[in-house]
Amino acid sequence: MEEFQLEQMEQETEAMLRIRYLKDGDAVFEKVGNGFLSLCLGEEYYPRVNVVRMFPFSDSQKFISIRNAEEKQEEIGIIEDLDTMSPKKKEMLLEQLSLRYFTPVILKVRNIKDEYGYSYWDVVTDRGECKFTVKMGGKSISHLSEERVLIMDIDENRFEIPDVSKMTPAERKKLDLFL
Repeated sequence: MEEFQLEQMEQETEAMLRIRYLKDGDAVFEKVGNGFLSLCLGEEYYPRVNVVRMFPFSDSQKFISIRNAEEKQEEIGIIEDLDTMSPKKKEMLLEQLSLRYFTPVILKVRNIKDEYGYSYWDVVTDRGECKFTVKMGGKSISHLSEERVLIMDIDENRFEIPDVSKMTPAERKKLDLFL
């Protein structure tokens, strides 16, 4: 049986609770194979990092978490504001964020059909026509504000309606059953 290592546990806990802010001059990001990013911080090198918004809907360019892409997804540090980064770094980081948070905007609702606890959506988005399935109940539909709605399908793809009030009366009638 492995002996309990209190000192090691305390060090790991301290490391987890430490907040490290990344500054433009300290962080060197580079594109690596398949469009991923690596990060060099002084002597530390991370061959692949994930870029995650801490407040994706309210502050999309502030408080960006940079995480090790390894299994535990440990946080390496936080960028307080993307505007403090060089234009090249900001562009690379925004590219990673757009891939992670790909969210087509629903422009038109053609039809929504409800069967056996699922709704089947036929919509037109800013990325083209799309059909998707939503599991009813739970957290599939989130109201981000009075007008703004986020819809997550069964494959965890996100779709956004920025302003429900701007939809046609016929579209709102279809939506009212599900919102």
